[in-house]
Parts: sequence; C-alpha cells; structure tokens
Amino acid sequence: MILRPPAAGDLAGLLALNNAHAVELSLLSADGLQHLLDGAFHARVADEGAALLVAFDQDADYDSPNFLWFRGRYRRFVYVDRVVVAPAARGRGLARTLYADLFLAAAAAGHAHVCCEVNVDPPNPASDAFHAALGFAEVGRARLADRGKGVRYLLRDVA
Repeated sequence: MILRPPAAGDLAGLLALNNAHAVELSLLSADGLQHLLDGAFHARVADEGAALLVAFDQDADYDSPNFLWFRGRYRRFVYVDRVVVAPAARGRGLARTLYADLFLAAAAAGHAHVCCEVNVDPPNPASDAFHAALGFAEVGRARLADRGKGVRYLLRDVA
C-alpha cells in the first residue's frame, strides 16, 4: 500500500470520492477541497485515490464548528477533518494505515491528541466501531442545527 500527499491530478477523483460520502463528510467544490488540502497539517492518499485522510492542527485557519470545539478545549491537537475509503477498497486496512501514519506525524510534531467527530444523527455505526478499535473515546457531543446532524467528539492521546 502506498501513502502519499495528494497531487493535482488526484483532485477530480478525490472530489468525487468525498462527495459520494457527503452525508458523513460534507459536500465540497473543487476549490473547497483544494483549500482543505492546502491548509492541512497532514493529507494523504492511499492506493492511488482509493482513500483520503485530511487533518489540521490547532493552528489551522479553519472555521469548522467541530474543529473550533476542539480548539476551545485543547492546546495541542490534530483534528481529522475527513477520512474516506472507496466502497470497493474497504476491508483492506486503508483507513487504519492512514490513521497509523497520522499518529506518527502527530507524535513527531509534538501534538498531544488526535481528535475527530462522528455523526450520531444520522448514525454512523461503522465509524463508531472503527474509532473505538483505534482507542478513541468520546469527550463531548453537539447538535449542528445548521447542518441537520448531531455529532460525537472523539479523542485519542498520541502517546
């Protein structure tokens, strides 16, 4: 399995992958995706675009309410904004490998925590189980009325 930073030629495929999972992630335009990639602490593509992870650190210029929730509570952290695996590539460990790579990068940069959110409304039991298996624990919840969903905030120490 090859992990690498996203390249310009990946943008169309990654946008399609993201937008096919807009309920779990959020719909993006090409410019929106490029903006996320440009500001990311860590962004990696696995298996030539079959999976993507995008994460920000606490210093990112990012106004997501979920990111801001963590910024208001933790001094040093890496926030996973999105991780997605194409349906045909699931079950091969791509997401687990992307997270392992992120944990190493976060530790090397001196971050204390890796955090994310998972939908509770609409529910996302597969993501709940995946994050629990990686050692994430719930540290809060929010209702995002403007987005019509509820989320659980999850945290894992980098150690």
